[in-house]
Amino acid sequence: MIKVGIVGGTGYTGQELARLLCRHPHVEIVGISARSDAGQKYSDIYANMRGFIQLACDKFENDGLIDRSDVVFVALPHGLSGEIVSKAHKRGRKVVDLGADFRFADLKTYEDWYGIEHPCPEILEQAVYGLPEVNRSRIKNAKVVGNPGCYPTCSILALAPLLKEGLLEEGSIVIDAKSGVSGAGRSPKPASHFCECNESVKAYGVTGHRHVPEIEEQLSAIAGKEVTVSFIPHLVPMQRGMLVTAYGRLKSQTDTGRLHDLYADYYKGEYFVRVMEEGRVPSTGQVRGSNFCDIGLAVDQRTGRVIVCSAIDNLVKGASGQAVQNMNLMFGLDEKEGLDMPPLYL
Repeated sequence: MIKVGIVGGTGYTGQELARLLCRHPHVEIVGISARSDAGQKYSDIYANMRGFIQLACDKFENDGLIDRSDVVFVALPHGLSGEIVSKAHKRGRKVVDLGADFRFADLKTYEDWYGIEHPCPEILEQAVYGLPEVNRSRIKNAKVVGNPGCYPTCSILALAPLLKEGLLEEGSIVIDAKSGVSGAGRSPKPASHFCECNESVKAYGVTGHRHVPEIEEQLSAIAGKEVTVSFIPHLVPMQRGMLVTAYGRLKSQTDTGRLHDLYADYYKGEYFVRVMEEGRVPSTGQVRGSNFCDIGLAVDQRTGRVIVCSAIDNLVKGASGQAVQNMNLMFGLDEKEGLDMPPLYL
């Protein structure tokens, strides 16, 4: 059994990790730490875990959790992961960080966009970006994995085949993205109060969202040249789910059928990416509670643009499910272990 510790386990992504891992056939959860809920029974914080997790929350600074673990999941806001990851790395533990601190290949990009010095740049150099459909071979041998953000996961999977084949005009990519309120985290904020977000949709971070450099860095690596995008996220009044609609101008004339075949071939063998039948586009409801990314596309012959729609559950494929998928790869397991379940319908 793989002994797992979860640091920051009382946030939404931490809870989703606990939910998935407590039923994983090769995992034993040996501890869950929390910043403000130390000493409380986990099932008292999240009543859905009654009968599944009997643990009380460890103190946040308890190094014993690291010592008991084979792998540590760190579910903390950016800037807070460094000390935990450094301790775990020095003790020979594998780490999956769900924050932003280990997602970037370029140190300056991280520091410019997040406005802080990186807590441990020497580990950043060794970290692997944890998008299995792109980096599977490197993830298998990684000691530290930077789990992708939800918006980048949905956006990169939507655009990777087109950029790999060099089919889009430079500078033409627009990513219109919409996320459920759980993406804002569990800590109360005025913008995510019920009265502020119910019955309302709003754009935010219109010209400077922190996921932009992550998306551009990864798409540039896939394309083999610099890629820039316009990225506009929106908050929609639902609990969970994410839909990306990406637009780009095609370099040459083609049709929907040819690009559908390109996507089907590119993602052939990728269990968690489901390319929809030609003429259909996904909805967030059809992937809810699952680790799937569903993709549909169409070519607009009138404008010469391709439109790609991708849908994920922001808490699963966009965070905790992908983290479990990465752990499976790091330990030589079938990456479907603990994740092979149909989405919720309602």
